[in-house]
Amino acid sequence: MAMMEISVIPLGTGKTSVSAYVADIFKYLQKQKGVHYELNGMGTIVTGKAGTLLKLAAAMHQLPFTKGAKRVYTIIKLDERKDKDQRPIDKVDAVLRKL
Repeated sequence: MAMMEISVIPLGTGKTSVSAYVADIFKYLQKQKGVHYELNGMGTIVTGKAGTLLKLAAAMHQLPFTKGAKRVYTIIKLDERKDKDQRPIDKVDAVLRKL
């Protein structure tokens, strides 16, 4: 299982707010099968198979262009483990147990 943190940032929209674009991307995510996602204040964490996540990232990156963005800047972090499945909260819990 893999975990991806992704931030899709539309530029050239004429506005400082990008929440409408984020909402469109989130609606797209809600329709996807085989992935779990968590929206946060700085991006979205998606878990699933690495290949699926990379294809999903490409699709998410393209969505703002369909809504008129002139440029899209996307930041992706991918973490893949082969020894066990891990959810985002598992990583947080591992740190909290050590405090």
